[in-house]
Amino acid sequence: MASNSSSRHSSNNKLAESENAAAENSNNMSWGTELWDQNDNLAIHTNRGIDALDKYANFLRDRVAIETEYAGKLRRLVKNYQPKKKEEEDNEFTSMQAFRNLLKEVGDLAGQREVVSESLQLQIIQGVTLLSKTLRDDRKKCLSDGAMLQQNLTTQLSSLERAKRNYEKAYRDSEKAVDNYKKADMDLNLSRAEVERYKNIMTSKIQQSDDAKNEYANQLQKTNNLQQQHFSILLPAVLSRLQELDEKRTRGIREFIIGAAEVESSVAPIIARCMEGIVKAGESINEKEDSFKVIERYQSGFTPPTDIPFEDLSKLDPDSLQDHYSNSMSNHLTMRGTMSANKIKKRVGIFNIFGSNKEDFSDLPPNQQRKKLQAKIAELQQKIAQETNARDGLMKMKIVYETNSSLGNPMTVEGQLNESEHKLEKLKIDLKKFQGYFERANQAQVANNSPQANRNQLQNGHRTSRHSNGSADDHHDEGDDQPDDAGSLSRSGSEDNVAQIQNGHNNNNNGSSASPESGLGTSHTSLPGSGQGSANENAIGEDAYFETEVEPLQPLGTCRALYPFEASSEGSIPMNEGEELQVIEIDQGDGWTRVRRANDSNGWDEGFVPTSYIECTLYA
Repeated sequence: MASNSSSRHSSNNKLAESENAAAENSNNMSWGTELWDQNDNLAIHTNRGIDALDKYANFLRDRVAIETEYAGKLRRLVKNYQPKKKEEEDNEFTSMQAFRNLLKEVGDLAGQREVVSESLQLQIIQGVTLLSKTLRDDRKKCLSDGAMLQQNLTTQLSSLERAKRNYEKAYRDSEKAVDNYKKADMDLNLSRAEVERYKNIMTSKIQQSDDAKNEYANQLQKTNNLQQQHFSILLPAVLSRLQELDEKRTRGIREFIIGAAEVESSVAPIIARCMEGIVKAGESINEKEDSFKVIERYQSGFTPPTDIPFEDLSKLDPDSLQDHYSNSMSNHLTMRGTMSANKIKKRVGIFNIFGSNKEDFSDLPPNQQRKKLQAKIAELQQKIAQETNARDGLMKMKIVYETNSSLGNPMTVEGQLNESEHKLEKLKIDLKKFQGYFERANQAQVANNSPQANRNQLQNGHRTSRHSNGSADDHHDEGDDQPDDAGSLSRSGSEDNVAQIQNGHNNNNNGSSASPESGLGTSHTSLPGSGQGSANENAIGEDAYFETEVEPLQPLGTCRALYPFEASSEGSIPMNEGEELQVIEIDQGDGWTRVRRANDSNGWDEGFVPTSYIECTLYA
């Protein structure tokens, strides 16, 4: 085992040594010495390298465009899903709060993607573009210098080749001249002058050959010197510059890739915190808390009705049997109109008749009334505290001015102080008024929850009083002559009506009331426009009335006014006690019936009247 371990260690050491030697050799190797004859290939290689750098720059530009588009779409997504103004009432639920926090974190994510986009553009793409331009300029200069060196060497080689050809020609000419002279000298027929002429020609040719030889030798020496300098110094310098710029390009790509990764890594902690915020938003959702808030928002405070009593028809008088049958049909049609979803048309807050516009919110269910009053009281208390602080500040300023008149005139503060005192007094009066409303609402709720109130609620829910003949002894207890509002226990905020709720209705033997305003437009059912209707109804608005009538409605029956009614709201019509009217739309659970009467101009007047103010006889 020890031998194997030592052998492995020795092999690892040899491998490391070979790698170090290879790295050392690669560091010592140079294009100028190793690739002295590959100038064209090096030019192609360096050009491809710079093209690769430009390709990386284009990749970054497309990446930046994607990041910018992604960030923009994220921001647009967040904007599109921001809660609308009509949805602000749902902000109390934990699920909606979590969704808003989620949108905020996604908006932060969009901001970080924008940071990545801007950083890549400013730090990386600009650097790559500048490096590419620098490398192309340096490469062009290197290639130009290399071409010039090659041109010089080619020129010198051409001169050498020319000198060599001249030398060869002169040498051949001199040899021929020598042969001619030798032949002439041996020819006895030639004169001395002819022989001397051949001698002079020989001498001249030999001299020309020597001169050509010397020129050839000189050119050869120059060529060798230039060639040695070219391949050992000049060309390696140019190729080394090409090598340096190519290494610079390679090193630049490495740095830019790492830099681009660092740009994204720099925002990673913030993105991680955004993810943590999204997880925290999800964990903050509490289904039980939201369920409780739904109860708190929509709980009316009414008590469920008690058992419906059995009515023995055999004990009724024959004369009143037909009236009872009409009343039963009316109740049946009214209930069907209340529950059916396929009516010809739907009333949604018509002309503000069904809206909640009372100062004490008495037209709302008890629980909702108390919540509104509590919110109003809290608002007034906050305003009183703010105004008190403002008044105290003015008083201190006045004291300072009185102590040192150089700082200011105390009379300038007097007017502001009087105005603040006036506002404070008015706020205190309003607070006392709404506290009284709240106390009476609590007392009314106690009265409504009593057993006697439950019995009255049951009888009012079946409209026994308004379907009778108007007498005080027709199947109802004392106090039922006071008209109700389609079974509603919610009354107006006047002190008289609160007293009626607490102590029972006033007995009126003639079946009428002087001013029965307690049932105007209120109901314990969810009324459109009062904040208790469906979401669709609230979205339409209080003044909406849709599905325009194509033809006049046929009368469903007749009705007689039990009490006088003054139309104080647009969309309602007045009526006198005992007046006969046509019923054209029955009560749909909102406490109002639509009626019609003939007018003086041979036309018809239509509008709504409180259901509790009339006695209906519907057609079978």
